[in-house]
Amino acid sequence: MSSLAPVFNILARILVGYSFLFLVPMAWDWALDGAALVDVWLNGMALTSGVGLMLWLVTARFQRELMPRDGFLLVNLVWTVLPAFSALPMVLAVDGLSWTDAYFEAMSGLTATGATALSGLDGLPVSVNVWRCFLQLIGGLGVMLLVVAVLPLLGLGGVQLYKAETPGPMKDARLTPRIAETARGLWSVYFVFSVACMLAYHRAGMNWADAFMHMCSTMGLGGFSSHDASFGFWNSRDIELVAIVFMALAGISFARYFIVWRARSFRSMRRDAEVRAYVVALAASVLGLTLVLLAHGTFAKPVDALRAAAFHVVSLATTTGYASADYSLWPVFVPIWLMFLGTFVSCAGSTGGGIKMVRMVLLIKQSRRELVRAVHPRVVNPVTMGRATIPATVIAAVMAFMLIYGASTLGLTMLMLLSGLDIVTAFSAVVATINNIGPGLGLVGPASNFGVLTDLQTWICTVAMLLGRLELLAVIVLFVPQFWRK
Repeated sequence: MSSLAPVFNILARILVGYSFLFLVPMAWDWALDGAALVDVWLNGMALTSGVGLMLWLVTARFQRELMPRDGFLLVNLVWTVLPAFSALPMVLAVDGLSWTDAYFEAMSGLTATGATALSGLDGLPVSVNVWRCFLQLIGGLGVMLLVVAVLPLLGLGGVQLYKAETPGPMKDARLTPRIAETARGLWSVYFVFSVACMLAYHRAGMNWADAFMHMCSTMGLGGFSSHDASFGFWNSRDIELVAIVFMALAGISFARYFIVWRARSFRSMRRDAEVRAYVVALAASVLGLTLVLLAHGTFAKPVDALRAAAFHVVSLATTTGYASADYSLWPVFVPIWLMFLGTFVSCAGSTGGGIKMVRMVLLIKQSRRELVRAVHPRVVNPVTMGRATIPATVIAAVMAFMLIYGASTLGLTMLMLLSGLDIVTAFSAVVATINNIGPGLGLVGPASNFGVLTDLQTWICTVAMLLGRLELLAVIVLFVPQFWRK
């Protein structure tokens, strides 16, 4: 136990700091709902900070530098414990909400998945919707990345958290000499974009509460909304345009923005192979789906087809999950293609989910390399991105990741089928949650939600969200016997 105590000591400090986040929904409750639920938020804050303080006192004498194993363990603890404390106020504030659905909702928020088990969002207290969406803002760039930014007490141990939390196959590149400085830089960029997004939503026609909530779920690429109809509630071209712009921006690595800001030049952005592939994938999909919708007569006017295609392509490809219409009723190719885009289009270092565009680019390059080697066995043809040669270890890691990704998706789908679901709902629910997309198809499509699932099915999807947010390996490594050996 003493060997794990330093990890729990850091977890305790995180809980104490996290408790202050309850002040955000409490402030909105005080301003707009006459403090109707202020006791709920105070109780949540008191419980979270109280447990954190007690754990802190118990483990106070166990402090040391975090090792790689500690980083993975702490990240998993944070992403399983924080949803539990986040779920408690929702259980108290929403009549009839079970603990299973509340934990699912909190996990969906913190992992920026956007899959909801709640109906009647328009009738929920403002503070509950604020809390759901605010979780996505915090979880989008990563709770642990925030910890590294504001807890210099981690010292060099912050490197282990950064590697365990940061998405993408190449985690060793630092933007600054100190990891804490890197994390603060990323959060500064995130904050600036978030303020700009909220102001743009308000200018486009949202009230301040909706602008704040949808800024949170847009920049976090989570997709929660305060309305059951999502963006169909407004049916506004201007509001959808704001969403398209900021979802597309949030789908690019915030590290890239940080580099652009420091260099005062967009040259690095233009040269980034992942960003170029990201833009091409979005543009080609928007054009292609516009033509499909027109060809099938789904929309009579090209401008309407373009608007619908652009909004849903960017929303699903970036794993946000907003909807302005029930796209599951469109030609079958469209919703399937949208789900497919959500599995890989987002860039590593963004707030999106999926396997990340950089892995897809590397897989394509490796496939081309193997085809060339089949014809010319002795040719020297290394895999490159930009001007850099990709080490064989990175390629091997990407291949291993894809194997585990495929096995996890298949295994979880089989469990959902075993529980009694139809194939469309089972497979799409797993794809939607393990890639942190949000809505699936079938019973969990954009016109429905995950509240129709049984408790067992809901917990399977909850595990899938955790696996997706921590990119599989960070969770599965805990089950490797060597992890626990000294």
